[in-house]
Amino acid sequence: MDFGKLPENELNSIDFTLPAEPARNKAVLVKGKGNTKFYIGCAKWGRKDWIGKLYPKGTKEKDFLAHYARQFNSIEFNGFFYNIHSREQVEKWVGMVPDNFLFCPKFTQSITHMRRLKNATAEVDAFLNVITAFGNKLGPLFLMPHPQMNLGSLGTITDFIASMPTDISMFLELRHEAWYQGEGGYNKDLLDFMLQQKRGLVITDAAGRRDCAHMHLSTPECFIRFVGNGLHPTDYTRIDEWVQRIKLWMAEGLETCYFFMHQHDELHSPELIKYFILEMNKHCGTNIPLPVIYGEEAGSLF
Repeated sequence: MDFGKLPENELNSIDFTLPAEPARNKAVLVKGKGNTKFYIGCAKWGRKDWIGKLYPKGTKEKDFLAHYARQFNSIEFNGFFYNIHSREQVEKWVGMVPDNFLFCPKFTQSITHMRRLKNATAEVDAFLNVITAFGNKLGPLFLMPHPQMNLGSLGTITDFIASMPTDISMFLELRHEAWYQGEGGYNKDLLDFMLQQKRGLVITDAAGRRDCAHMHLSTPECFIRFVGNGLHPTDYTRIDEWVQRIKLWMAEGLETCYFFMHQHDELHSPELIKYFILEMNKHCGTNIPLPVIYGEEAGSLF
């Protein structure tokens, strides 16, 4: 993942402090049920360099998902951005994971980047038809409009979101800088709309795009995409701060936390997830099972 990537020699000069807590979050969170559920994972499972690290030595590629799902209980399924897979393929994947596992598929690029959310009825219908095959293992959908879609696309984005089935959870990530300008660090018109629609906002924490770590919640759930930098020391201090922010949200009624780890080199994602879980269990009173990283002292599995 190259989004927000900076040269390593610039990382120590970045202010990674998370923004102040928006006042509206408390009112959003108080509507939650508390007893926060956690869904933690990566963006892909097909990493051959995880053999002997996250997967046992000798693991065949066809078995990667089954082993991944023993380690983590969800995946930010970016693979759907590039291809709409068949229902038959989805049903095979569903059969390889335990009952508590969630897939969080990204809207396909034919909808978001080619059609730019307009005149995409056929593409949306095809996408929804396939993702329903996930059944009760379908997590929230992840919508990222084309990065060039700016404030002039507000109506297009809101019309598209309003047209989606209300029984499917959805989170929105925006890349254009204009959405994060002004008071509060998030466009007020869009925030008001998302609150009214009860649709979630993706929070992306990347070194080179601090505006995307905006801290606004529009539902009593959070969807955090953490982009690390190859286990640089700042990765760990950033995780420490996230643990404290999530602890605050938990105390105020956070219902669900989706936390997905990215690295510019995904090889190191498992270590940083393990650190995140260790710190959550230590500071937040959670009991999230630890992934096993082979070669290290073994923990328990999902």
